[in-house]
Amino acid sequence: MSLYDDAVLVLKGYEDQPDLRQTYLEHLEAHPDGMWKACGDGHITASALVIDPSRGSVLLTLHKKMRMWLQMGGHCEPADDTMASAALREATEESGIAGLTLLSGGPVRLDRHHTPCAWHLDVQYAALAPAGAVEAISEESLDLRWFAYDEVAEVADDSVVRLLEATRARLAA
Repeated sequence: MSLYDDAVLVLKGYEDQPDLRQTYLEHLEAHPDGMWKACGDGHITASALVIDPSRGSVLLTLHKKMRMWLQMGGHCEPADDTMASAALREATEESGIAGLTLLSGGPVRLDRHHTPCAWHLDVQYAALAPAGAVEAISEESLDLRWFAYDEVAEVADDSVVRLLEATRARLAA
């Protein structure tokens, strides 16, 4: 199965945000290259909020290009087999933390936002940090920092706050 096919299956199985989910599916139907950065009309991206529930904190990156505190994530690559593996790869690369595991249940949220390269149709997951995880800054970041849940709204935009809220709700379920 291709990454494109996996994305369609993941989106069809995602039950929240029906209007946005439909926008993603229509984008893929209209753009066979809609998984890739080269698609100028926008592309599917994968991200993951790195969370440590035992510490009540999340790891955010101060993105070099966007100059904003964000979850880990970015463009899909040809070697990615699934949306989940793309999100986990991005989270691992950008956090420097080995042993991350995705929170079960598939994507936590969808978020469509404009970036300098194009519209990003982001499929957002959550990744659990292992006990004692130590982060390491990547070349894509200006900084990398753990924030307590109640500090996130002070440093990040509403999309990150909504992702944290949805992640915490899934953890509590």
